[in-house]
Amino acid sequence: MPTLYLITGPAGVGKSTISQSLAESLEKSVLIEGDSIYHLVIGSYVSAWKEGNHLPFFWENSLLLIENSLKHGYDVIFNYIFSYEDLVFLQEKLHDYPIRLTVLMTTEEELLRRDQLRPEDCRMNERCLVLLHHFEEAGFSPKNYLDTTTLSIEETLSTILSSDDFYL
Repeated sequence: MPTLYLITGPAGVGKSTISQSLAESLEKSVLIEGDSIYHLVIGSYVSAWKEGNHLPFFWENSLLLIENSLKHGYDVIFNYIFSYEDLVFLQEKLHDYPIRLTVLMTTEEELLRRDQLRPEDCRMNERCLVLLHHFEEAGFSPKNYLDTTTLSIEETLSTILSSDDFYL
């Protein structure tokens, strides 16, 4: 049965890098970058953390892509900065499929270092730290957190694939 891999965490922690590597390691997979779906809106675009955003539209589109991919037998890797409430929504809608959640985390210093490696127009600077502290208190189960401070991409990937702790 196909599996949904949810990858979340603060901006700059490595969600895209890990998600790409995870998708490449699976035999039949689809990678859904949440940011790409959110940024489909051009006219009337509002940042996701601001009032008047288009998150309901985003979640409906994301759910349709995830469901369709799973229905066709693809493992799905979905990465986005999402809340515990968003996770509950996904679990309710996709309860027929196995779901693995990984909340990637790191130290403040490492997060800022990684953020500086991103293209300049993608850097979040201090917002990374705001999100890091948000995820420290987000309500996800402690078993779903993975501190990647000292882990390589390969070690992170291996941990995600080998540990049953990430199953919901």
